[in-house]
Amino acid sequence: MSESSSDLMIEVSGLSKNYGVFAAVNNISFEVPKSQVCAFLGPNGAGKSTTMKLITGFIAPTSGTARVAGFDIGEERIKACEKIGYLPENGPLYNEMTPNSSLLYLGKVRGLSGSKLKERIDFVAGKCDLSEVWHKSISKLSKGFRQRVGMAQALLHDPEVLILDEPTSGLDPNQLVGIRQLIKDLGKNKTVLLSTHILQEVEKVCSHVILIDRGEIRFNGTTAEMNDEKDLERKFHDLTKFKAASVS
Repeated sequence: MSESSSDLMIEVSGLSKNYGVFAAVNNISFEVPKSQVCAFLGPNGAGKSTTMKLITGFIAPTSGTARVAGFDIGEERIKACEKIGYLPENGPLYNEMTPNSSLLYLGKVRGLSGSKLKERIDFVAGKCDLSEVWHKSISKLSKGFRQRVGMAQALLHDPEVLILDEPTSGLDPNQLVGIRQLIKDLGKNKTVLLSTHILQEVEKVCSHVILIDRGEIRFNGTTAEMNDEKDLERKFHDLTKFKAASVS
């Protein structure tokens, strides 16, 4: 890549994760620079969520390394995690809390206090449109609102790197528009690695695509390159060895 190492916010080198004889992630390498929204695509079971868990230090690799904002996630995990906002797929929430109390608590855990904490809570609450459920128990929220609380938590400490695993899952069409625009805006000065199954989402918000299948990278290039001559859906099918059923 043309970027210098100081411009790279995610660096994955020879990363593997084995479960017995099964290779969930098999010796993958890629880089994501500053101010890029990068789509991380693949069919179910391809290794997307596992890779994201490896990058964030949620699980340890069998081999290889991942660096975030220059910090090795294995050797400098706390420093690396300070730079990361992570929204896992179906991420855990404090069900007994409200969005208000949850963000207040997590902000303090992140070391925020006083006016800075209030400023960040007001920002994420507005961006994720949580006013309607602000004082409602998280256990009683719909899937879409729970997803928005998770997004607010990921954004709370103003991280430089966002790792988002299916962030628009469960959102209605109006909510989709708002979150997509938020991700696009965040990508102007943050690095975003976005896992999604919605290819329209990739075209709207992502400038780069990494596609993984069976634990290995099949494509790494710009969205325009992946869309060259074929639409994204057909290219996705080709790259993941999709075979359409024959029509008699």
